[in-house]
Parts: sequence; C-alpha cells; structure tokens
Amino acid sequence: MASINTNMSANIAANSMTRNERSMSSTMERLSTGVRINSAKDDAAGLAISSKMTSQINGLNQAVRNANDAISMIQVAEGAMKEVTNMFQRMRELAVQAISDSNTTADRTALNNEYKQLSDEVKRVSENTQWNGTNILDGARTQTTFQIGANASQTIEVDFGDLGTDNIANASLVAGSTGTASAATSGTVKARNDIAITGTVAAGDVITVKIDAGTSGAKYAAFKLTAEAAAAINAPSALSATATGHVIESEVGSAAALATTDAGALVAEIDAAGHLAIVGTNAADGKDFTVTNVELSRGTHAPVGGSDITTSALANTALGVLDTAITNVNATRAGLGASMSRLEYASDNLQNVAQNTASARSRVMDADYAAETTELARTQIIQQAATAMLAQANQSQQAVLSLL
Repeated sequence: MASINTNMSANIAANSMTRNERSMSSTMERLSTGVRINSAKDDAAGLAISSKMTSQINGLNQAVRNANDAISMIQVAEGAMKEVTNMFQRMRELAVQAISDSNTTADRTALNNEYKQLSDEVKRVSENTQWNGTNILDGARTQTTFQIGANASQTIEVDFGDLGTDNIANASLVAGSTGTASAATSGTVKARNDIAITGTVAAGDVITVKIDAGTSGAKYAAFKLTAEAAAAINAPSALSATATGHVIESEVGSAAALATTDAGALVAEIDAAGHLAIVGTNAADGKDFTVTNVELSRGTHAPVGGSDITTSALANTALGVLDTAITNVNATRAGLGASMSRLEYASDNLQNVAQNTASARSRVMDADYAAETTELARTQIIQQAATAMLAQANQSQQAVLSLL
C-alpha cells in the first residue's frame, strides 16, 4: 500500500539507527576507559563481583605493607637485642676474669666498674629502643598483633619479650636502715633493712639487692613482687594491722641460700609503712647485715642489675645469672627471627593472592580490545548503511507524486 502519513521503512531505519547508536556509544566508552563495566547497567552481577574483588585486592596490598612494616619493626628489636647479647657476653667474660684470685681487690673494682656500666647500658637500651615513637623492649609489647590479611582476625602475634625497664618506680634504703639490732634491746630485736619504694609497682617487678652478712660474705638476692605485695606497697594506708607481712617470692638467693648469714635466715615482707623489709631471724646481739645496690626493675635484666663482681663468690653467682640472661635473650631473638621469616612468607603469599585476584577481576572488568574494536567497526558500518536506507526510505515517498 502506498501512503505518505506512515513511512514504515523510514521508521524501521530510524529505530535501527537508534539501537546501533546505543551499542556504538557503549563500545566507544569501553574503548575510551579500558573497562567493560562502566555502570551497573553494563553488567549488574559483574559489577558486584568486581567490587568485592577490589576490596580484597586493596586489603591484600595494605596487608603486604603491614607485613613489611612488621618485619622492619622486628628488625629494630632484634638488632638491639644483638647488642645486648654482646654486652652480656662481655659481662660474662669480666665475671670469669673476676673469679680468679690472681686479681686483687683493686683489680676486681676496676672490672666491676666496666661490668656495672655495661649493665646500665643494657637497661638504657631496653628503655630507649623505639619504633614509631613507642618502646618495644620494655615489656609493653609482649603480645603485639599485626594485621596481615584483607579481612578481620587475619593476624599474627609477636612477642617482643621483656628485656627490662628502669622507670617503673624507684627504690632506696630508708635513712638510717643498717640492718643492725638496737643496742638498747639487744637480744630481742631482729636486724632489718627497710627499702622505701616510690612510684607505682606491679606484680612481677623485681627488687634486686646486695646483702653483706659479715663473716658469711656478700650475696645478692632478687625479690619478685606478688600481686598482693605490689598492692600493699602501692596503698599501704589501706592495709589493716593484720594485713602486713606479705612475703615476697625470692628468685635469686632464696631464704634457704641466705640461711648461713650471721643474722640468720632472711625474710622479705611488706611492713605497715609499705616498705620492703628484709628481716633477719637471728635476734642475738651484733648479728647484723647491710644492704646495698638496691635496684627495682623487671624482665631479663632485673637479676643482672643487682649483681656485681667485686668478690670471687659474687662473680661466681653473677656467672649463673648472666647465663640465664643470655639464654633468655637468645630465646627472644629466636622467636623474633622466626616471626620475621613467617612474615616474609606471609608477604609473598599475600602478593600472589593479590596478583591472582587482580587477574580474575580483569577478566570481569576489563574491556577486550579485540572484541570491542570489531564491534566498533560493525556498528559504524551499520550506522552508514542505516543512514543510507533512511535516505532511501524518505525518497520513496516522492514516488506518490507520480500518481497525482
């Protein structure tokens, strides 16, 4: 049927051009951006999948950086502990030298000067080794958590150990405390030394002292505070009359080891004033003892801090303390080394997972340029053909005039 009001051929050609224009526009956008899914209408399911993959990839890449930061942090700690090991080894060498009686008292004093300086340096290293402005060897990092995954709870815990600290509190002998029984009450009063502690202490803090008990010779002892004892020191005013006498755990130089002193067995307890009282069980006249080298610390260095090598006996004891300290430091270093190795493998694995996830996302998201350029050529040809057909359809209406 010949008509001029409705030109179906032109409508068909125009609709075909519209659809082709839409397809060509989408193809050109993909070629311009390199991405197959530029909006949700391109592939709703694919967009959701690729978005989750992007979250994983970003998280994995950050986890790799976290692992590398953790390795760097551990390297700082392990490097400091390496120097601490070297100092402990030198201190042990000095102790071995001081044991020999070929040394005079003056010789041992000179050896002890270096020994104590190295001990103080170990304490300083433990207090001043930092990562990102935070101490890492003073016991505050015994359980450090590193996020090494893209999702929650994908962590590794590293124990940096407790090398020691010198700022937890201060301890010193109470003025006039000599450990000598009062002459006025000779035979009835037990010799004692009181140690006043300022600052706040906690369970596990160690008070190290050197005890000279006359003819029995000097020894040193390290007393570890129990939770009950620490609470009594921190708040003595809260103690009742029956709450005093909290016995302290003895680590080095136990009561049994000190039982041969002139003052008798020594007992460490907290008195009503919140002092650490070291009391001799012998109340006989003149059975006294002196306390020096009072030090309050914690961790590996604590027993070492109170030791010295001024006599052969003390050097012998120091040797055992240093062996224990070296063993503890080596154990911590071994743990840190194992953690570094683990983190390196974790970092490599994270990079592999991120790489493979990115490859999977590429197959969903990225434009296939071979296919898209072919599609562009197709749509351009169709556009030209549709334009020609629309022109032909519009001209076909002119044939109606020949009928008039």
